[in-house]
Amino acid sequence: MARPILLAIDDDASVLEAVVQDLRRQYGSTYRVMRAASGQAALDILAQLKSRNEPVALLISDQRMPGMTGVEMLERARPIYPDARRVLLTAYADTGDAIRAINAARIHYYLSKPWDPPEEKLYPVVSDLLDDWQAGYKPAFDGVRVIGHRWSLDDFRVRNFLSRNHVPYRWLDAAAGPEAAKLLEEHNLTSDRLPVVLFADGTFLVNPDFEALAARVGLSVQATQDFYDLVVVGAGPAGLAGAVYGASEGLRTLVIEPMAPGGQAGSSSKIENYLGFPSGVTGAELGRRAHVQATRFGAEFVTQRAKGMRVDGQYRFVQLADGREVSSHAVLLAPGVQYRKLEIPGADRLTGAGIYYGAALVEALSCKGEDIFIVGAANSAGQAALYFAKYANKVTMLVRGEGLSATMSKYLIDEIARTSNIVIEARTQVVEALGDGRLAGLKLSGPSGEVDVPATSVFVFIGAAPVTTWLPACILRDDKGFLLAGSDLRTDGKLPEVWREAREPFLLESSVPGVFVAGDVRHGSIKRVASAVGEGSIAVQFIHQYLAGF
Repeated sequence: MARPILLAIDDDASVLEAVVQDLRRQYGSTYRVMRAASGQAALDILAQLKSRNEPVALLISDQRMPGMTGVEMLERARPIYPDARRVLLTAYADTGDAIRAINAARIHYYLSKPWDPPEEKLYPVVSDLLDDWQAGYKPAFDGVRVIGHRWSLDDFRVRNFLSRNHVPYRWLDAAAGPEAAKLLEEHNLTSDRLPVVLFADGTFLVNPDFEALAARVGLSVQATQDFYDLVVVGAGPAGLAGAVYGASEGLRTLVIEPMAPGGQAGSSSKIENYLGFPSGVTGAELGRRAHVQATRFGAEFVTQRAKGMRVDGQYRFVQLADGREVSSHAVLLAPGVQYRKLEIPGADRLTGAGIYYGAALVEALSCKGEDIFIVGAANSAGQAALYFAKYANKVTMLVRGEGLSATMSKYLIDEIARTSNIVIEARTQVVEALGDGRLAGLKLSGPSGEVDVPATSVFVFIGAAPVTTWLPACILRDDKGFLLAGSDLRTDGKLPEVWREAREPFLLESSVPGVFVAGDVRHGSIKRVASAVGEGSIAVQFIHQYLAGF
C-alpha cells in the first residue's frame, strides 16, 4: 500500500512551496506530500488518486484563490475523500469565513498565515489531525474476523467490545453468504457455535468473554504490580481525567475498566458542546485520546471488572474478576452508570436482537434504509437520532413528555428540527416488544391509544442506574445507589458513624477515607462530560492532600 498523501493547495507559488517544505520536513518519512496550484487542479488530482485507490490523509488549502475559494474546494473534495482531514489557510481578515466553514464544509481546522514557527503553529495541529485520521484508517484487511448472526446478543457484545477498543475487524453474517460458511468449514466449526472470532494466525475463540478476547487482541488483562498509589475504577471521562492528572503528577496509577475507554460517553455518536471541539467529537474518539494521553504519562490500564473492595488500615484493596487483588493508598471510584432497561414484555428476550441500550454504533450500517426508533429525550438520545438519521430511512423518537425542550440542549433540538427524516412522537411510550427470535414490532401507547407498529431496531436512552452493588456497605449511597461524598455524607448536620476521622471529608471523598468518587456515579452529579472530567481532575488534588497526611 502506498504511503498516505498530504495535498497542499495554493495559487501563490512561494506560499505553496513553504507549505510543502514544512510538511515534508516533519512528515516526509511517513506520508507523501503533493501540491496543486488551484482548486480545480486539486480536484483533478484527487479524482486520479481515487481511481488508483490511493489513500489521502490531509488537504490543506489556501482560502483566497481565483476561480475557486479554499472553502469551496474543500467542500467539493469531501465526497471524493470524506475521511481526509481538511484544513483551511486564512489571512486574519478571513477568520470569520473560516469559522463558518467549520459547519458549512465540515472543515476540521483553520490556520492563520503566517504559521511561523511551524513547530508551534503548524505541526501540533497537523499531527493531531493525522492521529485522528490514522485511528479510522483501514488499509488492506488481514486481521480479526467475526462470524455471527446479526440478531444475536452475544455477537453484538463481541462486535461492540472490539469497536469500542478500536480493534480493526471484519464482520461476516453467517446467514448472508458463502464466505462465512467456508471459513467455518475450514476451522471445523458449525453454525450453532457462534459467534466465533478468527485470528490471522489461524486460531479462533468461540463466544469469548471480554477478558479472553482482550488478551488475544493485545489489551492488558493483569496488573503488573500489586501496589499502586492510586487505583481508578472506571475509564469514563471522570476516570480518564483522574488517570491523566494522577499519572502526570507522579502517582503510580492503575485504571480498571471492563469494557473500553470512554465509559457510557464512549457510545455517544457525537458530542458537540465539549470545550475545544467546535466540530464535535465522538465519545469513542474522546476516550481514545484520553487513553493515549494517560498512557503517555505512565498510567496503566487493565481490561478487568472490579468485583469487590476491602479496607485494611491505610490500604485499600480492589478485588478483580480474575481473583487477584491490587492494593493502593487511594481509590477513585468512577464506574459510571448503565442505561436503565425497558421494563416491558419482550424486552429481555429481544435485547441484542433488535433492542439495544445506548447508541450501539456498530449497528448503524445494518440499519441502512430501515425505519428505526429512539426511546428517550435526553442529549444522548438526540445525538443518536442525528447519527442514525444518516443511515436509516426514518428515525422516530418516542418521547414520554410533551417534547424535547425540558430535557435536551437547544443546539440538538434545532439540529433535529432541521433533519427531515427525524420524527418526534410526544406523549408516547413503548408498552411491549413484539417478535420471535428478533424484533418485529412495538406496541405503543400514545395520545390516540395503543397501536402496533413494525420495527426492526430500537435504541433505548431512558435514564441510567449506578454500578455500585459490588461495593461494601461501608461506602454509603443514596436510595438509588448513587455514592455519597463530601457534604452529602451529613444527615441532620452530622457525619455518619462509619466516618471516624477527626477531620472533615474532602469534597469528593466517600464515607471511607481515601476512597474518592467522581462522575455520574456520584450523588447529585451533573450528567455532562465536562463536569465528569472536572470532578476526575479535582479529585486528584484531594487525593494528594489525603496522601500528604501519611
